[in-house]
Amino acid sequence: MKGSAEVICVGTELLLGDILNTNAQFLAQELAQLGIPHYYQTVVGDNPARIQQVLETACERSRLLIFTGGLGPTPDDLTIATLAEFFDVPLEERPEVLADIRQKFASRGREMSPSNQKQALLPQGADVLPNPAGSAPGIIWEPRPGWVVMTFPGVPKEMQVMWAETAVPYLKQQRWSSATIYSRTLKFWGVGESTLAERVDHLLNLENPTVAPYASQGTVKLRVSAKAVSEAAAIALIDPIVKEILKIADSDYYGSDEDTLASVVGQLLQARGQTLAIAESCTGGGRLVYAPFL
Repeated sequence: MKGSAEVICVGTELLLGDILNTNAQFLAQELAQLGIPHYYQTVVGDNPARIQQVLETACERSRLLIFTGGLGPTPDDLTIATLAEFFDVPLEERPEVLADIRQKFASRGREMSPSNQKQALLPQGADVLPNPAGSAPGIIWEPRPGWVVMTFPGVPKEMQVMWAETAVPYLKQQRWSSATIYSRTLKFWGVGESTLAERVDHLLNLENPTVAPYASQGTVKLRVSAKAVSEAAAIALIDPIVKEILKIADSDYYGSDEDTLASVVGQLLQARGQTLAIAESCTGGGRLVYAPFL
């Protein structure tokens, strides 16, 4: 284990609530799957002084700093320049990155704007994190011994493909975690969160696996998570707890993980040879349209 990760999302639009911060949610889920501890998330506006303050704090408590946003060509895209200034490392233009940006514009029949040349300026010594879905490359950089900085664009589809294709293999190869975290989410209907929590109260203080209740859109969920050297070992820790929970609350349980109430009802109707007639107007009935059993 090399240390914990911290996710830092840069963008004034996030602070204003103009954009939903789905990047933080995605990265939190991914880090959990990799078994990398993740204790802090920060959102900071496009302000170099405040970004440096965030960096100062993050370096004191985390070893893997994951940035999203601030990699574009406009004057308020400041992430790379601020990182270089904070770690006192010069920026250098990477000819291969500049050529790649020009080629991407040319492939769309467009000429690269002079402002995009800024995206080829990267800290000296940083490795390029390729962006197959956009113009802004990221970096994987060890600015100090024991610290790693990764930067990604704020555009979710670009960030996600870069994470999957380059960041995840790097983290696995560098052995950032020797453990796997596996979770199973049990879903319940017709029971309140506090009532269900009282029934399983003796399980809520477990350390490995852990049991955590939370409510979401009329459904109460219990997430059972375990950390182990492999997924199979984690599942072996989870299974007895899941069985115990279902003994206690089986009458309110309807599914797990990706199951939805609509899909479970549909499967039961099919199994029993029954049909359901519903009159819908105006909205198209989104839950019906997307139900997998139709």
